[in-house]
Amino acid sequence: MADGCLWKGIDSAVYQALLTRKYLTRKIMPMLAMVAVMLSVATILVTWSVMGGFLKTLIESGRTLVGDVSVVWPNVGFGYYDELIEDLEADPMVAAATPSIETFGLIQLPDDRIELVSIKGVEPGSYSDVTGFADTLWWKPIEEPTPKDRKREDLRLDDQNRALMEQVFANGLAMQRESPDSGEVEPAGVLGVEVTGLNYRTKWGGYEPWSANRARPDGGVDRVDSFMPRDGSVGLTVLSLDSEGRPIDPKRLTMPIANEFQSGIYEVDQRTILVPLGVLQRNLRMDAAQRVELVKDDENPFAVEVDPNTGEIRPKMKEIVGEDPARVTAVLIKAADGVTPEKLQERVREIYAVFAARHKGEVPSAFDMERQVKTWKDLNRTMISAVEKETGLVLFIFGIVSFTTVFLVLAIFWSMASEKTKDIGILRALGASTGGIAWLWIRYGAAIGLVGAALGTAVGYLIVRDINAIHDWIGETTGLVIWDPQQYYFIEIPSDVDPSKALIVFVVGVLTCVLGALLPAWHSARMDPVKALRFE
Repeated sequence: MADGCLWKGIDSAVYQALLTRKYLTRKIMPMLAMVAVMLSVATILVTWSVMGGFLKTLIESGRTLVGDVSVVWPNVGFGYYDELIEDLEADPMVAAATPSIETFGLIQLPDDRIELVSIKGVEPGSYSDVTGFADTLWWKPIEEPTPKDRKREDLRLDDQNRALMEQVFANGLAMQRESPDSGEVEPAGVLGVEVTGLNYRTKWGGYEPWSANRARPDGGVDRVDSFMPRDGSVGLTVLSLDSEGRPIDPKRLTMPIANEFQSGIYEVDQRTILVPLGVLQRNLRMDAAQRVELVKDDENPFAVEVDPNTGEIRPKMKEIVGEDPARVTAVLIKAADGVTPEKLQERVREIYAVFAARHKGEVPSAFDMERQVKTWKDLNRTMISAVEKETGLVLFIFGIVSFTTVFLVLAIFWSMASEKTKDIGILRALGASTGGIAWLWIRYGAAIGLVGAALGTAVGYLIVRDINAIHDWIGETTGLVIWDPQQYYFIEIPSDVDPSKALIVFVVGVLTCVLGALLPAWHSARMDPVKALRFE
């Protein structure tokens, strides 16, 4: 040829494509690299999806009993909450709002155990409108068994129990129950399903009532056999407060149980009881009450009288009669469709500022309440942060392990580059450029990465999609049950394949191969064609 170069005029992409296909389909070594990339991508995708699904399930459970945004003023609470709720529900960003009181107290269980619990006072109707309370009630009639209940052992499925389940479900929604003694309807509470210890966790992840032991003073034991929503009750002891939040005296009440709930968070279901708001207000002395104040009689500044308590002479006093409004410690708010909790949080702060200005000196100021208007994420920040950090740590560890794919690809490509030294020399002698030789190996690595990452993404997706079926098959075949519904609070292995996460894992899988090919590509491109042709 005129310029003495046989390669002149030949498109470099042609030989690169031909050699890439030849090496990719006729060599076992690149297949091993491809399998390594596939396994790495599938492992990270499955891990991320399962941990992400666990976090998503936990977060959704965490918001079931608190709504989207809460206005919180603990201990002493604040008054005129009905007026605040009217202001909130008049705004288009608010779907519903409900008052609530949260305090701690002691609970005496049927077997005479004493435990510390969180006691929440709620209005049943509005509380269900704001939260997922109705869905959390455990004892209710169901038509289909839970995923692990293949033998239909759930008591809630039995037609013989349907009437009872319908009654206790209605009782739970209304938070009331007919007294077995008088026949009168009375206020009743709703317990977390794990509080009493009288519910047995079955192998399929559900609950069945069972018996417990009560110790007698003489050393004997009595059997406690009770279905709590039918005839059970607990004793509650709370510490009543004055209008300034100072403790006054303990109050003890007997609370019948209407139903039990399962929120999905074990700590909540083990340490929480819901009671009617009015009952808790009265016992905490947070209900509306007449207020009588003694002040100096300014009309008779020189008049005196005898103090009836001390017998001492004092300036004459007069009584001023007023009324303290009922108080709550929180107002829970549900966002309208399409409104994020963060946007609602800002709007609630604005509404509260107007409300606080209207009742200046009677309720906490807008400035004081700035940090007390919280989203459900704020209320569950500790739990969410812990799981997020755990997820990040697991991904970091698996990422380091999977990063070994880079060195595996490097070793394979270095071996192949050494094996193909003569081929490289021939290509250089025919006029292939340094960049063309380097690009050949990088392109080869990218091809292996693309195929391996695509297969890994597909395998990972199939595993995540059918992870519970795969887990059940392993359990039935080998007897190895990793996710035991009796031990883990979620009946099934939670999983969530996020397309954005899958894309990130796919791209990282391709990049690991490209990175592994860089050093061999650089080495091949710098090869002397004369020495390469003489290589044996």
